[in-house]
Amino acid sequence: MIKNISKSIVVPAAMLMPFILITVCFPLWGFANDITNPMVSSFKTILIMPNWQSALIQMAFYGGYFAMAFPAALFIKKYTYKSGILMGLGLYATGALLFIPATLLSVFAPFIIAYFILTCGLSFLETSANPYILSMGPDETATRRLNLAQAFNPLGSLLGMFTARKFILARLDTRTYDERLMMATSDVEKLEEITRADLTIIRNPYVALGIVILIFFIITVFARMPKSDDDHSIHFMESIRRLLKRRRYTEGVIAQFFYVGAQILCWTFIIQYGESMGLTKAQAQDYNIVAMVFFVSSRFIATALMKYIRAGKLLMIFGIGAVTMTFGTILLPGMIGLFSLVGVSAFMSLMFPTIYGIALKGTGDDTKFGAAGLIMAILGGSILPPLQALILDIGGPGYTDITLAGINEVRLSFLIPIFCLAVVVWYGYRTEKVHDLKSV
Repeated sequence: MIKNISKSIVVPAAMLMPFILITVCFPLWGFANDITNPMVSSFKTILIMPNWQSALIQMAFYGGYFAMAFPAALFIKKYTYKSGILMGLGLYATGALLFIPATLLSVFAPFIIAYFILTCGLSFLETSANPYILSMGPDETATRRLNLAQAFNPLGSLLGMFTARKFILARLDTRTYDERLMMATSDVEKLEEITRADLTIIRNPYVALGIVILIFFIITVFARMPKSDDDHSIHFMESIRRLLKRRRYTEGVIAQFFYVGAQILCWTFIIQYGESMGLTKAQAQDYNIVAMVFFVSSRFIATALMKYIRAGKLLMIFGIGAVTMTFGTILLPGMIGLFSLVGVSAFMSLMFPTIYGIALKGTGDDTKFGAAGLIMAILGGSILPPLQALILDIGGPGYTDITLAGINEVRLSFLIPIFCLAVVVWYGYRTEKVHDLKSV
């Protein structure tokens, strides 16, 4: 049933300025996420690697979230949310600036290290910012408040996608994977020159990003931020035991793992999907940008709908829509299939903050560690891309080496996002029918 769930204010006046400052952090990690997704395809071509190896970028990127989530929570519990944000910004800037020595070495491993350190910073930021936003007002509007703050995350994502399109993909050397593979035996010196030039093109936006993050770090140092509480005692195992007994929370962690996996798969492999249709990387990235526009618009619409429709029910409805569009991605031919893949983003828009808010509701003093568990669930974005890439590698490194009932391996690989999004539908159903979150 649609109803007005709560008329409580979303952001109290006393919290408005802190809310705005913390909300500014959300586009910062959105930018990093979405300038990086197209790099999976780019590194494959530049360094002449198979799909599964280039997808290790996502393993390093989202592995950093996993590795640092609980250390971040312990740090925040001992100190403050502001301290956690500053630590996150520092690591973020360090990782971005490490692209300078990585480019000089011109091998893959240093880039993987740089991505990992950068996302250790993002883990600190998200572990700090998300629960901080939840605490900035009435409990009954916490999920709406987080959806509002998260609505600005895609603005950074859009800028990241545009930067990747305009300043990286459009400037890379146009030689294909196969052409570079031939040069590796016929003209090694020329290939090395091209490789260095392309890696420099990738490096420059990350270095500029690192400088911007350092500036924001300085601003945050001098900003006055309220403390959420004065209890800095750490009872780690007690908190974990309590959280593990909360089925709404543990199921939320599972749903978040698969949601993040689905999101990264759809936004990463849209490039390969486009290339399988004859588009260039830059042209395929244009459709990623359109997908993000849908994502941004839908996030604001979903936030407004949440005033009238319970969060669990809305999550289930959007999940069904996302599954339907992903089936279209596999089964519908040509541009219709690509448009279906673009349309998935409109339905994914509310999922992360809604799962987050539902799972953490009522966790009280365990919120910081509960938030860390949900950030660790971002590991889904680390593990699942190499699995989808392995499907792409069936028959060879190309994207149309084999077909099954007329469907090539790129399209078939999107069976993995379908399963992931089905888990989100399951959690929405459980929230609505089992966990009884009538006030969320």
